Amino acid sequence: MVKHIVILGSGGFGTSLAVTLFRCGYQVTLWSAFQSELDDIRKYGQNRKLLPGVAVDSSIVFSSDIHCADDADLILMAVPSFAVRSVSKQLGQIIKPGVVIANVGKGFEESTLMRLSEVIQSECPNNPIVALSGPSHAEEIARCVPTTLVAASTDRSSAEYVQDLLMSTNLRIYVSDDIVGVELGGALKNIIALCAGVLDGMGLGDNVKAALMTRGLAEIARLGVAMGAHSSTFAGLTGMGDLIVTCTSMHSRNRRAGIFIGQGLSAEEAIKRVGMTVEGISAANAAYNLAQKNNVSMPIVEQLHEVLHNNKSVKDVVVDLMERPKRHENEKIWLASQNS
Repeated sequence: MVKHIVILGSGGFGTSLAVTLFRCGYQVTLWSAFQSELDDIRKYGQNRKLLPGVAVDSSIVFSSDIHCADDADLILMAVPSFAVRSVSKQLGQIIKPGVVIANVGKGFEESTLMRLSEVIQSECPNNPIVALSGPSHAEEIARCVPTTLVAASTDRSSAEYVQDLLMSTNLRIYVSDDIVGVELGGALKNIIALCAGVLDGMGLGDNVKAALMTRGLAEIARLGVAMGAHSSTFAGLTGMGDLIVTCTSMHSRNRRAGIFIGQGLSAEEAIKRVGMTVEGISAANAAYNLAQKNNVSMPIVEQLHEVLHNNKSVKDVVVDLMERPKRHENEKIWLASQNS
């Protein structure tokens, strides 16, 4: 029997998954809370705003009724972080126990600082949750560009179930038991990508961007380990891999927003120019608070917080970061050698 996969969210990523999985022969339903979005896709045969030029087959089912997930074999959550709670609450009222929910969104619930899998689990307590993340632009997935992702869960069989269903010639899925690290890597890299865009907008060169990405990854890993993640996860696809693609590609809405900020626009103006959700801005607030809560040093995040909330000049930020007190690159090893 053909598996029924329901995708919640008709944004760029949700649409790209619908197109990709329909090509694989699955019965696909694309849900949105906004009927007008679905009507536009149906009318023009493409997501004109977020995925122009990619044909969306008319045999894909479009629905604005959450009950379309009643008989799903797999649910893919592809909504912005701010909508995860409300959609999960609706889903929790109708979903069958045991049905796997795989979340592809990246971010935090800003009011609670919860990871998105935690938010979904709180509303759907009888369903296994998988985080699906990695270096993956919707624009490329939909056009059959080879892409690799990681399916992470505390339940190995659920991660492998997602792996089995989604693996194809152009989509390779690895599994991981480190859902904390996978989610944090996916959420926090958006912050560094925003900063990378700021540097591009300022007209600075490759040297400083390489330094930002490297030290940014160190900050991500530092917070991640403090929150229970495996350090090795951040050297993988959902750490280094996702960071590279998001900091260097113009597909990245976070990088594009950062470019506008680096050119002198406010965060609000940058978001309007991009015309899409910029997860890095809300993630920066969450990361700042998580760093304080876990007593973790994150100077890049702290400086971005100053730019976003205290109108600090990006030029002053660069100077302050460069003039920080001298450090050893690996502080733990340095301190251990001194104490031995």
